[in-house]
Amino acid sequence: MEFVREICAALGADALRLRYTIVSGKGAYFQNVYRLAAFSETEIVVRSRRETYLVSGAALSLGKYEAGDLVIFGDIVRVERQGVQV
Repeated sequence: MEFVREICAALGADALRLRYTIVSGKGAYFQNVYRLAAFSETEIVVRSRRETYLVSGAALSLGKYEAGDLVIFGDIVRVERQGVQV
């Protein structure tokens, strides 16, 4: 976690914002998730405290979801930032 904070500081980014890593053809790992707003096999709406992201793909399913961490399995084709929440 310290390494991520160092990278965020160097890039001028907020270390507490939602971060994600996509593994092509397999799924994705999200950090700092506040809640799941919607879920289907083709779309998942993930919220941090300030932002909302739409994850689109096929055969999407949930893996681990605890303590702000979320794993999504499936063929993810797009992650789109929906806007800033107040």
